Amino acid sequence: MPVETGRLDWNEAWRAARQRRVKPRGREAWDRRAQSFTRASDEYVEQMLALLQPEPTWTVLDVGSGAGTLAVPLARKVQWVTALDYSPRMVELLRGRCVEDGLVNVSAVLGAWEDDWDGLGIRSCDVAIASRSLLVDDLRGALLKLHRIARRKVFVTAPVGEGPVDRRVFDAVGRPWVAGPDYIYPYNVLHDLGIPATIAFVQVPDTRWYASRDDAFEGLLRTLPEPSAAEVARLRAWLDQTLVAGAEGVRLPSARTVRWAVLSWTPSQES
Repeated sequence: MPVETGRLDWNEAWRAARQRRVKPRGREAWDRRAQSFTRASDEYVEQMLALLQPEPTWTVLDVGSGAGTLAVPLARKVQWVTALDYSPRMVELLRGRCVEDGLVNVSAVLGAWEDDWDGLGIRSCDVAIASRSLLVDDLRGALLKLHRIARRKVFVTAPVGEGPVDRRVFDAVGRPWVAGPDYIYPYNVLHDLGIPATIAFVQVPDTRWYASRDDAFEGLLRTLPEPSAAEVARLRAWLDQTLVAGAEGVRLPSARTVRWAVLSWTPSQES
């Protein structure tokens, strides 16, 4: 749908906001982080399942499934899950989890938002989900892909405000905080497409534990796009002073709350 003259193009605004804030990550970067995605927040999964209300007859497409944060628990409640992810390591871990749990109703597919889903063997489904995975430049195109492939419902999760990125890291290294695009962008893109979305909110405590100080340093450094040598040194010094130790490793003090918006809508042939 073309954007009317004089109106803000929310798709272009999303693209510009991502360029200001987000450092692009290739497959290798996601492969390195894959193991950490097996330690999903139970609170997030429980709240998402409560919102999804999965039914035994559903076929589900989970785009950006990671190592199975939602795909695995959903597979225990629905007929079939197709899990699509860009990272070979994520797909490998998901397949391993399915073997360990005896799940035979999950198809783990290596692929990206931009790929030809027909060519990957992905067909229409009852419900399409993109949980914390809208890491795309063409937001409108991604949302339309979900809209066209789902017969009954689409669920999309996007951050509220700061989202999962801890602003304290930016303050510690002396870098001005630049907010990334949050849920209001996909909501308005959908609005401009004539697709009314319902919004619910999920909030979870960020009580992330790291195995070691080096693990914490590497994990938090990834949230800084293109850090300078001085920023790397400041981050290391700040963590040496700030991290607290516990039975599960080390973490930042004063756990904050991360909020997510869950946008959902019912596809229609007219849209």
